[in-house]
Amino acid sequence: MRVNGNCKWLVIVLLLAFVSVFFAGCIGGAACENTPNPEDAKTGYRTVTDSRGVEVQVPENIERVVTVSDALVEGTMFALGVDDKIVGIGSACISKDFEYSYPLDNGSFVNGTGGRDVVKVLSSRVSEQPAVIQSGTAMNYETLASLDPDLVIIRVGSCAIQRADDEKTIQTIETIESLGIPVLVLYSPNCYEQPSPGTISDEVVILGELFENRETAERIGSYLLSQLALIEGRTQDIPESDKPAVLSLGLSPRERAKGGAGNAHGLKTTEGYIIENIINAKNAFREDGRLTVSTEQLLAMDPDVIVLCTSRGYHPPGELYEASYYSSLRDLSAVRNHRVTALPWTPCNHAMRLEYPIDMMVIAKAAYPDRFDDINLDEWLLDFYENVYGVDEGTAKSLRTAQWMDWCIDE
Repeated sequence: MRVNGNCKWLVIVLLLAFVSVFFAGCIGGAACENTPNPEDAKTGYRTVTDSRGVEVQVPENIERVVTVSDALVEGTMFALGVDDKIVGIGSACISKDFEYSYPLDNGSFVNGTGGRDVVKVLSSRVSEQPAVIQSGTAMNYETLASLDPDLVIIRVGSCAIQRADDEKTIQTIETIESLGIPVLVLYSPNCYEQPSPGTISDEVVILGELFENRETAERIGSYLLSQLALIEGRTQDIPESDKPAVLSLGLSPRERAKGGAGNAHGLKTTEGYIIENIINAKNAFREDGRLTVSTEQLLAMDPDVIVLCTSRGYHPPGELYEASYYSSLRDLSAVRNHRVTALPWTPCNHAMRLEYPIDMMVIAKAAYPDRFDDINLDEWLLDFYENVYGVDEGTAKSLRTAQWMDWCIDE
């Protein structure tokens, strides 16, 4: 039976009192499986199959939704015209304004302002909704229950919930369901053995099914895949001997504080998949996962191209070229040859978002400038925003600025 209103507070108290006992006997046990029985389907509900293959019973009229995502779900809901249904969010990044700064050898600083999540540009209302995640990853069930949602959408691979098989993920989903709230789960590319960003189109279509706008969802999903195919089609005939070594590098201040130079995306990451399987270049970092790398490791790799991604902040090429704390890396071939580029600012970009084709196009143009010389990145970007989000040119330009991509105007 669905628990509503003030009754949820009583459930919260009882739940928190017995949660440790509940999960001790429940995790991994067959008794806790939540397989819907068609004979028990409730009037006023319908079934939507999520990324797990689970048939989730959701209300026919969904009015109040809590999202635990890093803007993939929220951005898609805007594109589907249902962002007004969001009453709670899981990512604090959506509501913030960002800036960056790095020191030069002469003691002065380079500063940048105006960075924002695309969802804040698209829908200021969504960015103002209360957060149900605290301390980065902990779900606040009292806040969640107080919002009285009809549904919670969780994207596994977000900052708060990163792994499908993690005990904490399982507990979170089961706890929410025990409150009588349906949970629809989406899997980001990182949840698959082959982490192709193309699976994002599957997520979009599931959301289209959920909000009964499959036509728009399929159009967006097909457009995303068409941009992947465009890039893939131009690079797949490149012989092994002509492939540049490309490094996806995060200049995280946290890594510097630990004595490293940054973090590198290796094999079995979505970034690594893009470099090798779509761009058809060589991934300069040959280890699995995203790992901290030292100055010595970077100098030994000496990649032909370096792509700076979001990593505890935005990092423009100038930071690697000019920042005083990276003076020891100025002998890198990519630095000397000015073959360092920056991906768009995407805060909390744990598992790729709707903007992933922008990442691919930036990498492709950096790796193979001759093959993509006919694509004006400035114009392509505006067209991308308009196709995905259905916005006008003025809003598209605001999105470009918020993602710190205005550098491409003078490309």
